[in-house]
Amino acid sequence: MDKKDLQAALLPLRKRIDAIDEQLLALLNERAQVAIEVGEVKHAFGETDVILKPEREAQIIRRLQQLNHRQTFPEEAVQAVWSEVISACRGLERGLVVAYLGPEGSFSEQAALSYYGHAIQKMPCVSFDEVFRAVETGRANVGMVPVENSTEGAVNRTQDLLLTSMLKVHGERTLPIRHCLLHKTGDLKGVTRLLGHPQALAQCHQWLSMNYPQLERVPAASNSEAAKQAAEDPTCLAIAGIQAAMIYGLNVVQEGIQDDANNKTRFLALGKIDALPSGKDQTSLIFAVPNRAGAVYDMISPFAKHKVSMTRFESRPARTGQWEYYFYVDILGHQQDSNVAQALAELKEQSSFFKILGSYPMQ
Repeated sequence: MDKKDLQAALLPLRKRIDAIDEQLLALLNERAQVAIEVGEVKHAFGETDVILKPEREAQIIRRLQQLNHRQTFPEEAVQAVWSEVISACRGLERGLVVAYLGPEGSFSEQAALSYYGHAIQKMPCVSFDEVFRAVETGRANVGMVPVENSTEGAVNRTQDLLLTSMLKVHGERTLPIRHCLLHKTGDLKGVTRLLGHPQALAQCHQWLSMNYPQLERVPAASNSEAAKQAAEDPTCLAIAGIQAAMIYGLNVVQEGIQDDANNKTRFLALGKIDALPSGKDQTSLIFAVPNRAGAVYDMISPFAKHKVSMTRFESRPARTGQWEYYFYVDILGHQQDSNVAQALAELKEQSSFFKILGSYPMQ
């Protein structure tokens, strides 16, 4: 078969694809118009502040994934495609301002785009503290912060800020983290320093010790900040993602330098939103117990009593000098579910400190 025969065989198939694309575009425009009408109804009933409905968006995507089960279109692509469709339609109602640890090219930005879609107004921040402040003061509608890594565990600063902030968790996103070693030119003569966020440096510790033990390791505010500095200083290497390499015009010296090939980071979506039950939810909370024998056992017994499963249980020092701890816990179910509500009520009665961070759809 020559090229002419190939083109002749492909032509009717391409025409079908073009026709289907036109139908999809028409349907997307129809959906967008309905989204505008939804916004008008909300406005008529005085609901002008809430433009994000995490439970509704989760229900839409789950329903479509179930309808698509064992079809030709990749199941994992349903979430990616409809997240962008929802994001674009949401943006017609009002732009969503999202704060995250910047600058451009950070993993936090990737998590924000993955969760909220690309039809957002991005607000890169210089620190986790600034992300929280931006949302608390209303400069941003929502924020995205890392909370734990599969290699290095909890992100301590995020944990500390969750303890005192009035913000609530309304969603989560877990990303595979693939670190790259980046340089301005690729010629490493004269390189003396290695820049990266402390978490990234820790996640690549063994590889760096084996391959570049002589370099000074310099903590950066974020991996994308490390990439930005490396783009300006050829004496520096940076640890960052491939996205940062493209943004700042850096050469990739080595890909996949993380010590754990399955390295992942979990991010939390924060705001002033109380997500309603979606049918498949998780609740995050913090509590502290009196300093007495058997206190921790007594605290978690309500979960067993009411058949509530824990998916995460971590402790952080209370910094009182009295060997007291805060416990960060994730449980299955929404705080409005009857069994969860009963367990939380009993736990609250026995706790010296008790705070629900939020209930939200599971990823």
